[in-house]
Amino acid sequence: MSKNGPFFAAAPALLLSLALTAACRPNQTLERQTTDAAIKTRVKAKLASDVGAATVTAVEVNVTNGIVTLAGPVRSNEEKQKAEAAARSVEGVMGINNNLQVTVEPVPAQVFTPTSSGSGPIYVPFPTPTP
Repeated sequence: MSKNGPFFAAAPALLLSLALTAACRPNQTLERQTTDAAIKTRVKAKLASDVGAATVTAVEVNVTNGIVTLAGPVRSNEEKQKAEAAARSVEGVMGINNNLQVTVEPVPAQVFTPTSSGSGPIYVPFPTPTP
């Protein structure tokens, strides 16, 4: 066996470990991740104070490199704009991706309930078909 035999035997293991190490590196530094987490916390607090607690539970907030993404349902365009303005006002926010969806709440059907005024049954006239 040659002198280089052990080196060539260890080379695949070394290359594999280098590839795995390079693949596991995050896209952000630890400092940037910490900053983004702090921004997310401040945005959620601002949403709670400016828009309302119900919005905080329904809206998902993600922050990457200072860019805030808002996603989820809101009740109106006004609420959507308020949420964006609240997030934009937080220190450290570099931009906003407003992916909030305005959802229309279904109107409950009206149920007829007779009054207890004692006036008796209510008759609704229908047109009579003519032969």
